[in-house]
Amino acid sequence: MSEDLKRQAAAMALTQVQSGMRLGLGTGSTAKHFVDLLGERVAAGFDCICVPTSEVTARQAQSLGIALSDLDALDRLDITIDGADEIDPVLNLIKGGGGALLREKIVAAASDAMIVIADVSKLVKTLGRFPLPIEVNRFGLGATRRAVANVIAAHGAEGGLRLREAASGEAFVTDGGHLILDAFFGRISQPEALSRDLLDIAGVVQHGLFLKMCKTAYVAAPDGVRTLQSKV
Repeated sequence: MSEDLKRQAAAMALTQVQSGMRLGLGTGSTAKHFVDLLGERVAAGFDCICVPTSEVTARQAQSLGIALSDLDALDRLDITIDGADEIDPVLNLIKGGGGALLREKIVAAASDAMIVIADVSKLVKTLGRFPLPIEVNRFGLGATRRAVANVIAAHGAEGGLRLREAASGEAFVTDGGHLILDAFFGRISQPEALSRDLLDIAGVVQHGLFLKMCKTAYVAAPDGVRTLQSKV
């Protein structure tokens, strides 16, 4: 059922895409459905050019014949369509469960609008149930980890901090060559302050709080797809 709902949300987002648009393509299980559906339209002659947010998405798009570019060649994108790990009532997000949060945030910030697609399980009253990914530089990992631990403790993290591992048991490495620390909050009561405090740490590259970036979310439930709009 979950995959069906994800595909329904992706199909709704596709209705907002017009021929000739420059699109950001997200990463993750829900975004994968959107890329598949877009590939079907491209095969039928639809024209667009896309910037992928990960090497995984790039390979998928290439296999479907979707034309790709990057943000060196394109100064702005019309829309980025991506999934989310959590969505709060004002459309603030936690993203990065797939490990592509840095590129996802760069691409979303370069877009005129960010559309999020998700199933209803991603809706939360307060961010923090899903662990917050924090992308960090390999150099000085110990010092960075201690500084991050101090910040998240000050913000009430309930479950501590873990270095993300790949399936092999080794440290997970992002497309940019960085590592990810997952912070377990339970509840993030002050996301804006937490964002600032994390980015003040020299070894932190980026984090998975996407605040005031999402304009529209299509959320699929068994009774249909809801359209949520940011009021910010």
